[in-house]
Amino acid sequence: MSAGVLAIGSVLLVSLVSLAGAFTLSLGRARLERVMFLLVSFAVGAMLSGALLHLIPRAYEQLEDGALIGALVLAGVFGFFVLEKFLHWRHHHGTPEAADGGNGHHRGHHQQEVAPFATMNLIGDAVHNLIDGMIVAAAYLVSIPAGIVTTLAVMLHEIPQEIGDFGVLVYGGYSPKKALLFNFLSGLVGVVGAVIALLIGARVEGFADYLLPITAGAFIYIAGSDLIPELNQRHSDSASQSALQLVMMVLGASVMLLPGLLESFLATG
Repeated sequence: MSAGVLAIGSVLLVSLVSLAGAFTLSLGRARLERVMFLLVSFAVGAMLSGALLHLIPRAYEQLEDGALIGALVLAGVFGFFVLEKFLHWRHHHGTPEAADGGNGHHRGHHQQEVAPFATMNLIGDAVHNLIDGMIVAAAYLVSIPAGIVTTLAVMLHEIPQEIGDFGVLVYGGYSPKKALLFNFLSGLVGVVGAVIALLIGARVEGFADYLLPITAGAFIYIAGSDLIPELNQRHSDSASQSALQLVMMVLGASVMLLPGLLESFLATG
């Protein structure tokens, strides 16, 4: 099976994660908080393991230039820092409270009009999915195990994010069914990103190799800047919770090692 087919299939699979918000319809608030706590912890381990134990070593094998790889990792960190600042600015200037005169928490129940911040959330998520699609496809152009690792890391990060996006859309005035539909359509934008990466990769030598360390930098930034602080601030009330966080991080890291072990087994076999 070609890398292109695997890339498109993987991005379509990632797109299905956008329907994760449906689970919130049947979960109570307390149970949802517990599930999110486990998902975020697992995602931290998976993203750091994928970046440090697979993507960066793979980049060294391909590029053989430590300084360049370090610069590209920093580019990934700085690039996602800028993207997050833009998204924070967007939310700051389009919050429910600002758009509804301080009464935004009742918008979804009393008005049919969709708040601007909800539409902006869809646009921002679509751009994010476009980048994710490019990242996944570029990883498959390097190797199938690299593509699998990147796909898993993206999916694990997307699950809690998509649940949050679903909540934002419903909060902003969309019905639950429309929120799921538009969130899914936003996820499909990732396929466009994958096609772009596949077309560029076929014409630009080494394109995928250069994108690998940038992807690693993005994963390191997301895990270190967004997910770990979230766990420390909201989910560290007891020693047992902290221990469970560590267990889930180790489990996430271990899962990300499986494609590499499979590659080594196939090579020796």
